[in-house]
Amino acid sequence: MTETFSYRCITLYRSFVAYTSRRLQELGLSFGVLFLLVYVGKHPDCTQGELTQALELDWGYCQRSVVKLVEDGFLLRERKGRAYHLNLSEKGREAFALSHQFFSDWDEQVLGTFGEEEREQLFSLLNQVTIKEGTSDPCTRPF
Repeated sequence: MTETFSYRCITLYRSFVAYTSRRLQELGLSFGVLFLLVYVGKHPDCTQGELTQALELDWGYCQRSVVKLVEDGFLLRERKGRAYHLNLSEKGREAFALSHQFFSDWDEQVLGTFGEEEREQLFSLLNQVTIKEGTSDPCTRPF
């Protein structure tokens, strides 16, 4: 075998980042905030602390990103007690819906030649890899 699994993962990741970044640019978003937006969309009224912990982000980075998303009109941030709670704005809901489409479109480009059985087999094998690594927590899965 002349290729490693890690190399293939990185090349697929870079391809996904490039594709998604181009599409997100049209919305005024960067790839770096995609998963924050997706997480808030899947977990309405979450706190910044929950978001930071679930996505395993640096607190400062998360804080700056949330402030930017609020300023750009994608997130709503409301203080309730001692914590800020996050929700998608109308603009954020539109971006959230489009991000689902980005994931589906990229999958179709990459896996378009695969039949349904081949896709199921691929995902089954990948799930075995992620379970072994302990990264199968469903709360951090984007879709």
